Amino acid sequence: MKKEVSIKKIRQDAEDAFRRGDFYCSEAIVSSIKNNFELDMPDEMIAMASGFPVGIGKSKCVCGAVSGGVMSVSYFFGRTKGGDPKVQRNLELANELQESFKSNHKVLCCKVLTHGMDMGSGEHKAQCISFTGEIAQKAAEIIVRELNLKNIDE
Repeated sequence: MKKEVSIKKIRQDAEDAFRRGDFYCSEAIVSSIKNNFELDMPDEMIAMASGFPVGIGKSKCVCGAVSGGVMSVSYFFGRTKGGDPKVQRNLELANELQESFKSNHKVLCCKVLTHGMDMGSGEHKAQCISFTGEIAQKAAEIIVRELNLKNIDE
């Protein structure tokens, strides 16, 4: 794993992957985190994020970008063994991530965030690209801060 990353590049890579149509929001975030931190993470972790776009399976519930960000943060700080108390810190960090999004956009609900938009329109895609970048950046900021890594943009 790299000890120095560019948070700006993480954001840009996530946005570009969505913009090009390579991935949807949650997948783009996990992919960008994986690639920029040079994680020994199987590509199947990106596949695990494939069910979250458009508010979890197109249900328009929780924003897929937020879900991808939570998955990325949890990769670093979540638990793999039952009863491990480190889950409490992970929950705090996941809450920080979603609260950041909520403070910027008032809600986590895809249906509310995209109300009145044509799902195939440029307006909808532009908003989702922006949300993808925002959450990729915030997730990276949390990871860098918590692991005491270096953001080379500073």
